[in-house]
Amino acid sequence: MNDTPQPPSIDPGMVRYLRTLVTVLTGVMILGFLVIVALFVTKFSGATRVALPDEITLPDGTTPTAFTRANGWYAVVTDADTILVFDETTGELRQTIEVTTD
Repeated sequence: MNDTPQPPSIDPGMVRYLRTLVTVLTGVMILGFLVIVALFVTKFSGATRVALPDEITLPDGTTPTAFTRANGWYAVVTDADTILVFDETTGELRQTIEVTTD
């Protein structure tokens, strides 16, 4: 008499079902990845380019640390904690803002 347990029998229909399920899920994952790549390409390829001024004349002794642009003006943040706001068309300094840090 043999007391060793026998492994359960493998149902070929279930194996075929699982193989099909794994193949379909793999296809869905690949399709999803391609959709994400296509969305990135279409989103970032049509991004508008920001027109930067050709030259910015800063006061002597200032070093720029950041730049931002809006409609009709642009601003330069300096290392001396000041924000210099310039007119976009003429390039003239419109306003100087002192930034206080506590």
